[in-house]
Amino acid sequence: MNEERNESYSHVLKYTGVFGGVQGLNVLIGLVRNKFVAMLLGPGGMGLVSLFNTTVQLISQATNLGIAMSAVRHISECYDAGDTEHTAHYVKVVRGWCLLTALLGMLVCVVLGPFFSNATFSWGNHTLHFVLLAPAIGMLAITGGETAILKGVRKLGALALVQIVAALASLVIAIPIYYMFGQAGIVPVIVLMAFATMSATLWFSWRIFPLQLRGTRGILGEGMEMVRLGVAFTLAGIVGSGAEMFVRSYLNVMGDLEVLGLYNAGYMLTITYAGMVFSAMETDYYPRLSAVNHDVAATNLTVNRQMEVSLLIVAPMLTALIALLPILIPYLFTSEFVPVVPMAQVAALAMFFKVLTMPVAYITLARGYSMTYLMLEAAYYVAFVLLMVVGYQYWGLLGTGIAITLAHVFECLMINGYAYKKYGYRMSAAVYRYAIVLLLFGFLAYACTIFLDGIVYWLVELVAIVASALYALQNLKSSSMSNKL
Repeated sequence: MNEERNESYSHVLKYTGVFGGVQGLNVLIGLVRNKFVAMLLGPGGMGLVSLFNTTVQLISQATNLGIAMSAVRHISECYDAGDTEHTAHYVKVVRGWCLLTALLGMLVCVVLGPFFSNATFSWGNHTLHFVLLAPAIGMLAITGGETAILKGVRKLGALALVQIVAALASLVIAIPIYYMFGQAGIVPVIVLMAFATMSATLWFSWRIFPLQLRGTRGILGEGMEMVRLGVAFTLAGIVGSGAEMFVRSYLNVMGDLEVLGLYNAGYMLTITYAGMVFSAMETDYYPRLSAVNHDVAATNLTVNRQMEVSLLIVAPMLTALIALLPILIPYLFTSEFVPVVPMAQVAALAMFFKVLTMPVAYITLARGYSMTYLMLEAAYYVAFVLLMVVGYQYWGLLGTGIAITLAHVFECLMINGYAYKKYGYRMSAAVYRYAIVLLLFGFLAYACTIFLDGIVYWLVELVAIVASALYALQNLKSSSMSNKL
């Protein structure tokens, strides 16, 4: 049992480090890109980018039938059984369905262009913009299917390279176009970035499974089980993207594009960037958890190991982020974005609770309880939207940060409580210990932002950051040493 524990811990640490490192590189590239975008477009332009991207994600989630998630499980089963012929055939099934969903997504985008224009903007007619975004939605559907194929056959190196290529392409594409065309270049940038990501994914995927047009008759009928499993994922994605779109539209209407741009910058720094360590979960952790989903003890071990490593890696970074945001935001964006600092600092606390939620939430997915997953996701997003509306009405931009954190606290309690009762999940003593200590350091860092300033602020923040980092490193080191022994 001890050997299994050490092997599991080492595996989690290895792949969390690999994909966390890749995401870290992506973050650095993204920071450079966003610095230039902020300078070239300003808060209003970044708000416009946020609206279009959110709409693209909503339509994509609504029309892709959840294939990017459900296909992984089916391809993985064939691959693990060593049935190469069946694996290759099912790849054709996935590709057939992805082509169908790509066409569906583009059609929906074109038809509903006027609706999205009226729903997201209080000024002007932006129907043509949404129509021109249709190719991006089609390419996202194809990319999702090919990514599922790479995950199913465990090509983790290829997936990491795709992420790097996509990040570099976004930098090369966005800056020149925004420099020459300003806000008029937003839609072309979104489409070209989708094309670059799709091309990189296809290059790796087609090398493993070359495109075959023969023997495709009747394959859509074979994929119905995969589609049925993916429908609940699709509905959950619609709920999530819809909630995000509602919040951004609400901020745009009740405030303006500058408020939306500030919110998006804060959200990007604290939620999107801090989530880089979570990238290993869907790629590596989810297939491993699926393999042991009927064994309660093995499930608990897998979940707790993932949670321990994620806590020890993420928590010190969050503590440092909270302290350094007053410096980072003007440096990474411009001085116009300084008003978002308080919102981003309180929102960073949400990621502490996200670490305690995500590994447990995947139990439901691993067991195939897609409708349960949908209900839990819907409950979270309802709370998220309500808290965002109340938070912004009473406390403005700061209230949106408070709402994000409270929504994640609610999700953490709900997911862990449900898993405790339904799946017999038990959080390990190590997770409890790490969570309490690291959360205290995080809350200390945030308390300093409210009560202290000047040299005292930086001295206390330095103590919190160093203490959190040393605690995490010591525990990671001790775990690694026990693995070697």
